[in-house]
Amino acid sequence: MQLHQLKPTHKQKKKKRIGRGGKKGNYCGRGIKGQKARAGRKLPPLTKEIIKKYPKLRGYDLKKKERLRAWVNIGDLEKHFKEGEKVTPKSLIKKRIIRKIKGRIPEVKILGRGELKKKLEIIGCQISKKAKEKVEKVGGKVVSC
Repeated sequence: MQLHQLKPTHKQKKKKRIGRGGKKGNYCGRGIKGQKARAGRKLPPLTKEIIKKYPKLRGYDLKKKERLRAWVNIGDLEKHFKEGEKVTPKSLIKKRIIRKIKGRIPEVKILGRGELKKKLEIIGCQISKKAKEKVEKVGGKVVSC
């Protein structure tokens, strides 16, 4: 069976004919006179009223874009990384320390909570002052974005 072969099993309901005598004759349920009794749409369209209620935004560029961010503490790097490894956003995702947000790799910031005893090379991540001091104290490297 195909779409053009389908047929309804019931009769179609006939549209009510207004203003031709019978039950809905004469004023056809619109009352007498006035703006609402006339033919055609004399009232203002509803969409105009809806548009008026919107706040006046000054251009679409000024809407703040949501930044994708993730934070990692130095203590977490100590647990998951070995001596001399490179720490990048991709490696953090592989080790499941962070995850993708809306299908994209987020900006990563490394914070200074915890202890670090391994030499690590941090690449392509933002880093706090405290965390940078701890990494360099152990003998690691920080290569900023």
